[in-house]
Amino acid sequence: MPLLEIDDLRVGFDTEAGRVHAVDGVSFTIDAGRTLGLVGESGCGKTVTASSILRLVPSPPGRIFGGAIRFAGTDILQMPSQDLSTIRGKEISMIFQDPMTSLNPIFTIQKQLGEVLTLRFGLEGMAARSRSVEMLGTVGIAEPEARLASYPHELSGGMKQRVMIAMALLCEPKLLIADEPTTALDVTIQSQILYLISELQKRTGAAVLFITHDMGVIAEMCDDVAVMYAGRIVELGNVVQIFERSEHPYTKGLLRSLPRRGLSRKSELPTIEGVVPSLLSPPRGCRFADRCWRRQERTPGEQQRCDDEVPALEQKEQGLAACHFPVGAVPLLAEAEVSGGR
Repeated sequence: MPLLEIDDLRVGFDTEAGRVHAVDGVSFTIDAGRTLGLVGESGCGKTVTASSILRLVPSPPGRIFGGAIRFAGTDILQMPSQDLSTIRGKEISMIFQDPMTSLNPIFTIQKQLGEVLTLRFGLEGMAARSRSVEMLGTVGIAEPEARLASYPHELSGGMKQRVMIAMALLCEPKLLIADEPTTALDVTIQSQILYLISELQKRTGAAVLFITHDMGVIAEMCDDVAVMYAGRIVELGNVVQIFERSEHPYTKGLLRSLPRRGLSRKSELPTIEGVVPSLLSPPRGCRFADRCWRRQERTPGEQQRCDDEVPALEQKEQGLAACHFPVGAVPLLAEAEVSGGR
């Protein structure tokens, strides 16, 4: 049994202009001890998916309209609200994308870390203080003992992020959700944090859901990758398959846009032309169709299929992809030549 199983998750936000279909039929699983990377453009639904796991989607205007989120066999969406405290922070921890609003501004860092240690491990007093100092030092905060007396507004954005990471790692959860955990950190601290997450996973056998825009981090940290576009998963597979033999044209476009060896300084990186469709009124068929070079190469009848028929996420030659005309097992560089760098 997977530790986490998301099945046909649907989340929307009601606005004056209509309902935004932020997550529309997302499904994936994560086994204990494995890391799934969730990638895609801003606004594609990654953070909403992560927030739904802990039922933190703000309501109103947000609402989970359907699907199931099973953690260790229990459907979180069916749990009574009063029982959610048994998993939040204890079984499942989340490193939030915005540390500025994730820490309580009226409590010191010591109070907030100490509360985690008391609730999770029963530590109080000097034992909790000593463990807090140790963890702050581990995530790269200078003079950690002095920082315990600080309030969040007295810390920089990067330091707040490190406090949030320390808080999540203190719990030693079974599932760690990391939403862009290293965005506000310099390269040295990024490497340190990634190492900490890897060590926690090795020691506890935790599963990790890693959300990031950095494909280099995905390559280093993840066992499996789910690629999201406009609220849906368009490709799912192990990290080697995604990087070397991806099937979906959108995934190919993401990878082609990365700097790589052999690209001259004057050369412009290839981009994916067009814009993401509105999630207020998403297209009837494939949501990537208007931007897809594979569609442009098809006959009019085949193009109509892309416009009218929603592609299912199903097994292709190399992995799972939601595409009527997948790229197939063509290496990335060879495919770039075939497509003319589009």
